[in-house]
Amino acid sequence: MKPTLPAKIMQTLAPWRNAPAWHIAFSGGLDSTVLLHLLANTEHLPPLSAIHVHHGLQAAADAWPAHCQSVCDSLGVPLRVMRVQVQPGASLERAARDARYQAFTEVIGAGEVLLTGQHRDDQAETLLFRLLRGAGVRGLAAMPVQRPLASGHLVRPLLDVSRAELEAYAHARQLMWIDDPSNVDPRFSRNYLRHRVLPILTERWPQAVSSLARTAEHLGEAQSLLDDLAGMDLQAADHSSPFPWLPLPSLALAPLRDLSDARQRNALRHWLTPLTRLPDSDHWAGWYSLRDAKDDAQPLWRLADGQLHRCGERVWWLPATWSQFSHATVNWPDPQNPLELPGNGQLEFIGKAPEGPLQIRYRQGGEIIEIPGRGRRDLKRLLNECGLPAFMRGRLPLLYRGEQLLGVPTLAGLWPSKTGDWQLHWKPQTCDQGLS
Repeated sequence: MKPTLPAKIMQTLAPWRNAPAWHIAFSGGLDSTVLLHLLANTEHLPPLSAIHVHHGLQAAADAWPAHCQSVCDSLGVPLRVMRVQVQPGASLERAARDARYQAFTEVIGAGEVLLTGQHRDDQAETLLFRLLRGAGVRGLAAMPVQRPLASGHLVRPLLDVSRAELEAYAHARQLMWIDDPSNVDPRFSRNYLRHRVLPILTERWPQAVSSLARTAEHLGEAQSLLDDLAGMDLQAADHSSPFPWLPLPSLALAPLRDLSDARQRNALRHWLTPLTRLPDSDHWAGWYSLRDAKDDAQPLWRLADGQLHRCGERVWWLPATWSQFSHATVNWPDPQNPLELPGNGQLEFIGKAPEGPLQIRYRQGGEIIEIPGRGRRDLKRLLNECGLPAFMRGRLPLLYRGEQLLGVPTLAGLWPSKTGDWQLHWKPQTCDQGLS
């Protein structure tokens, strides 16, 4: 016997029955109206509320918050209306979606669940849309049933439900919903697929929507296996860094180099996904150039939200914000207290600070420092000896008194101060462990 719509949805939502709260993304359209009505009439659920995001993109939308409030009042469900600013860009659809989900992240608490109303027909459209854009397996897996959102979860309980089922439920209960005029505008790619392409496909293949949604499920399973493989490959490359105080993701290169090109790309996509927008197929040439560079080279691969640097046999991820610090000289009027370096962490003395006036400067080249038992040594050679990554050398704070270089943060205990009375301790930006 085919399960009823409520039974099907509650089975999908079973893993989240003990969540602290459920929030429904309530546009007022058919899908979210059915979802809200069904859950509001189901007993023994987590506390339920609705969120309506008002984008302000069309005049008709100004009446929607009042409609949503009326529906929620009739069901006894609290409603939060959030007004957002949609940033102009090439894709209005994407900009509106980004603004909407940014609003959702502000509401979702730890362990809480946001429920959205995308259904099987939406899944089929998504697969077609991404297929035509040349997406890979991850993109063609379309929308997952669940994924992390802020400190909670995003769940789509209707992905196995057709629009026809939702309409039947709504008509049987005489529900009222909003028909967004923009949903029939063929200038939007999804609307074109929905109103021009899918009807032709279903005329020839009546099960086209179900088949496309099932294909997305298969691709989702394939992506899960690729993620498992990436996890194993990354585990082999996740050797401890020789600089545990450096707060940057990094990988050993040798284990990656032993893999096929396809497995390298798979592992790196998995590793880079939480760090940056992923490169397209043509852009992967940057990885091969970085991987195959000579040992004494210092190659980098520029990505959307940062850079991948290679230093010897290790690759390091530097977010775009990492380079945003000032090379300007900083006075240290009170060495008894820590010194904040603009965009470059914090410095403090361990032991008795030297007499002032003291300043922090950055490398210009040609610096000489006196090392107990080793005499006057070239700073560049000392940095080469300890293997400090090149991208860190310009950030290394140097302690001066007048024109005399007194010291630098000691690396692995190799450089004690001249007197032994103090050490300079540096905590780089967002670093939990200092360099001392």
